[in-house]
Amino acid sequence: MKYLLWLLKAAIFFTLFAFALNNQHETTVHFFFGTSWRGPLVLVVLAAFAAGLVVGALGMLPGWWRHRSAAAALRQPATPPEGAAEAPLADAPMAEPSHARRHGL
Repeated sequence: MKYLLWLLKAAIFFTLFAFALNNQHETTVHFFFGTSWRGPLVLVVLAAFAAGLVVGALGMLPGWWRHRSAAAALRQPATPPEGAAEAPLADAPMAEPSHARRHGL
């Protein structure tokens, strides 16, 4: 199994290496206001892939932040309001919030 994984990794590497060797031609990327950039096609493809990764990660950030704050709120013990007498809850089972089951928290 270990050798099969190494063979798969080597095949992916050589495929990407062959792609880079076959796409060394000069290409022009035209931006706004008449600006342009010339460079090898493989660098243009790599830059587009990296930009897609960054945009995807930034798009996931609000949802990740929302889940993180919800998990932190679940970890903090609830404090009773001031002046309220504490009821004995030692025997009662603690109910799990419905959003915790839904999101796997």
